[in-house]
Amino acid sequence: MDKLSLTEREICSKIITPKLQQSGWDLQTQIREELTGQTPGRVEVRGSRTRRRKGKRADYVLEIKPGIPVAVIEAKKNKFSVGHGMPQALGYSEMFQVPFAFSSNGDGFLFHDKTTPGGPTETNLTLDQFPSPADLWHKYCAWRGIADAVRPIVEFDYHNDGSGKGPRYYQKNAINRTIEAIANGQNRILLVMATGTGKTYTAFQIIWRLWKSGTKKRILFLADRNILVDQTMVNDFKPFKGAMAKLSTRSKTIEKDDGTEETIPTAIHGKKRQVDTSYEIYMSLYQAITGPEERQKIFKSMSRDFFDLIIIDECHRGSAAEDSAWREILEYFSAATHIGLTATPKETEYVSNINYFGDPVYQYTLKQGIDDGFLAPYKVVRIDFDKDLEGWRPTPGQTDRHGNVVEDRIYNQKDIDRNIVFDKRTELVAAKITEFLKGTDRFAKTIVFCEDIEHAERMRQALVNANSDLVAEHPRYVVRITGDNTEGKKELDNFINPEDRFPVIATTSKLMTTGVDAKTCKLIVLDQRIQSMTEFKQIIGRGTRIDEDHGKRFFTIMDFKKATELFADPEFDGDPVQIYVPDPGDSPVPPEDPEDTITDDDDTVTEPEVDSDGEFTEGGFQGDGWTDDGVGTAITGTGKREKIYIDDVEVSVVGERVQYMDGDGKLVTESIKDFSRKGILKEYSTLDEFLKHWNDAERKQAIVEELENEGVFFDELQKIVGADYGPFDLICHVAFDQPPLSRKERAENVKKRNYFTKYGDEARAVLQALLNKYADEGVDDIESMEVLKVQPLSSFGTPIEIVKLFGGKQDYLRALKDLEAALYTEVG
Repeated sequence: MDKLSLTEREICSKIITPKLQQSGWDLQTQIREELTGQTPGRVEVRGSRTRRRKGKRADYVLEIKPGIPVAVIEAKKNKFSVGHGMPQALGYSEMFQVPFAFSSNGDGFLFHDKTTPGGPTETNLTLDQFPSPADLWHKYCAWRGIADAVRPIVEFDYHNDGSGKGPRYYQKNAINRTIEAIANGQNRILLVMATGTGKTYTAFQIIWRLWKSGTKKRILFLADRNILVDQTMVNDFKPFKGAMAKLSTRSKTIEKDDGTEETIPTAIHGKKRQVDTSYEIYMSLYQAITGPEERQKIFKSMSRDFFDLIIIDECHRGSAAEDSAWREILEYFSAATHIGLTATPKETEYVSNINYFGDPVYQYTLKQGIDDGFLAPYKVVRIDFDKDLEGWRPTPGQTDRHGNVVEDRIYNQKDIDRNIVFDKRTELVAAKITEFLKGTDRFAKTIVFCEDIEHAERMRQALVNANSDLVAEHPRYVVRITGDNTEGKKELDNFINPEDRFPVIATTSKLMTTGVDAKTCKLIVLDQRIQSMTEFKQIIGRGTRIDEDHGKRFFTIMDFKKATELFADPEFDGDPVQIYVPDPGDSPVPPEDPEDTITDDDDTVTEPEVDSDGEFTEGGFQGDGWTDDGVGTAITGTGKREKIYIDDVEVSVVGERVQYMDGDGKLVTESIKDFSRKGILKEYSTLDEFLKHWNDAERKQAIVEELENEGVFFDELQKIVGADYGPFDLICHVAFDQPPLSRKERAENVKKRNYFTKYGDEARAVLQALLNKYADEGVDDIESMEVLKVQPLSSFGTPIEIVKLFGGKQDYLRALKDLEAALYTEVG
């Protein structure tokens, strides 16, 4: 066999796979050849356009059983050395959290072993020396500290519904690390997974393996929202049907993901509210089984050892606090294993997840999710108002809407919409939201987070007025979805259903902060003063899901309350792709571009109240006044909380800069040209160096794409320098101070030099058409063979017929390269 003539795939199929089988690896259940990516690839955003980077793909992942990986193999062509693929293999071994990495070129294997005492070792193996599954599994278990007696727990099968759906790689990591920790006797476990990465499905697989293996016989899934429990029961947890019930007295019929309906079984019956102990999987709201009065503590009717396993969803909310109702339940069932799930663990002086659960056994962050392409990246549109930044002081004797004299002091952003209301500001926020939607997509699902319920109602009214044309046709275009509003809460299911067009805009306060799976949400508006990193991440999580079927690949945060300050916090781990601060009068639509708290000492962060049905109360009406979620407002002599309403004070937009994240994730403030110049000079320090690379490049567009990845936003530069200039002239002008030539000027200069005389009439006509195409659309179009399939090029024949006019494909590509050389002869 001539190995040098084999492709990488042939090296795999003809040499490596047979040797793996010879060593005892089963082709069907243990050898996974990653012909498709393990990750879909990060979504890159350039203005309103998106594209995906190439996903990650390991050549082989070896599994002891499906879903339990132990090793990776990276294959290379035979012209490379045996160890040439080791750097990639080590990267994949970190990704899959396995200790064994192999590299091969078909002559043998280089074996990297992290399990050896004293540190990793590398050994050269012949093709016949590849370790057997038993050998690697024995070393793996010793490395993880898994005793022989508990191996059956670790090895137990995943649930397989026959659909082909299985856990993603990071979900397997989370599941396997959890199972291993429990097998090793750990009873307090924390899993940290970003919103939108499938914590519930991960929990299902953990429960399934522990339950089916007999390791845990009775399990409690504890949450604080009805929607979290009900949807989990009929969707991810549906294989438990028959063995599962909800700790509730009220039966409920809900719609499943497939559109059918199902009635949820309940496990609390009779006037004495007795618990039916015949089930094995129990789902519950913590407030349904406990309360301030002893008679409400239903959990005490069960023995302390009734549950073997308790999973606490969104554990940052309740179980982190020692005096919470959650903690009372957990302490009662202290003999059970407790697993906390959260996207945002709380660590403060008073509240700690890690203090209770210990360090996370696995973390998958927002940044990792965005980088892998499982989560949507986002832009930030930052809009600042003068009254927010500069503050406002009333003139002597100035009165409010009701004729009351306004207290003489400076009101700042902390007061706005909490203590004092500027109607003009509310109208301006609504106008900017509407302007953004008109410039992008008026039917893009939008959540507007407000300070409190009263603010959410005012914002709803302002948005109705700003969008009266659509509201007249579609009355449900804008709705308020808050805990006190029964009609609004009914619209929540419609808002999160991708198939329901309405409502489009939802104003809210706390109700939609967490537990709302709005896959198609494309715009999140922050008109709420965010003081908590946990809350900030939860709100961002409302938009991080990708929905390819409905065109959702990224989302935008429109920030009116300086949330961008939180991006600089070291705890934040998922930087925006762009932060845009429009100048006064500019459109809020970004140009086509490429818990520690921040708070005042006297501010407090309060959790929203939740009723016994798991719905946020968010305050409500008290007499003829509004409550406001527990934040401070003026209190009148009657004891009612009231706000100061100012009707006649103008509010204007201020802002003088555009902000971006640099390569280190730090917020920078400078002009687009300066920011782009740095990106270009990072790659090409001199004009001569750039020109050499440009002229030598087989594809000029490859250089453009490389610079886009460095943060050079060509679409934005065109808005500043001129839309008629191509990337070559933008680079020369911005980085090297050369006067730019437009594409049309470059095309005309080529025509003046009688460049086409060396070609026949038909070939000359093709090149003329390509030159015109370049003048109109740019170099990336003429470099693609696809351009030959569209007018006016297609009028010359099929692509095969066109390249024959030049003598063949290679002669056509040579002519194209000569044409590009003629285009870029002149600099400035």
